[in-house]
Amino acid sequence: MIKLHTSLGVITLELDAEKAPKTVKNFIEYVESGHYNGTIFHRVIDGFMVQGGGMTPDMQQKPTRDTIENEANNGLKNERGTIAMARTQAPHSASAQFFINVADNEFLNYRSPDLQGWGYCVFGKVVEGMDVVDKIRTVKTGRRGFFQDVPNEDVIIERAEVV
Repeated sequence: MIKLHTSLGVITLELDAEKAPKTVKNFIEYVESGHYNGTIFHRVIDGFMVQGGGMTPDMQQKPTRDTIENEANNGLKNERGTIAMARTQAPHSASAQFFINVADNEFLNYRSPDLQGWGYCVFGKVVEGMDVVDKIRTVKTGRRGFFQDVPNEDVIIERAEVV
């Protein structure tokens, strides 16, 4: 279990190491190293997802370790309350950033092992604190520099811990 202590409350995550072993190992290493402490939810789209884990309040991207293999073909679905790895268009480009689905996002699921079909790897779910996720998804957002959908008031991950 992981607890994300945010400025809006605590989110407890249950990770699925059986179905996404490399992703869970990677996420726990980031938690244990303190990487997520002081980062923000920097992309919030109500009806879609809340994304965090990589940016400081001044919108600077934190350095990350190497990218990991995409395990989206594990059978887990991008459904409301699940946590998945964020990535670029390249299927195997996830490193530290993650998102929590606030709706069922079927279009993010694995379909085939090609550029369009890889999808986004779900590796756990919210087991407590979905009310906190719902608070985050409804914050007012705007532009900040090159970035869109950024909360007008920072939603900070004060600390993340393995429990």
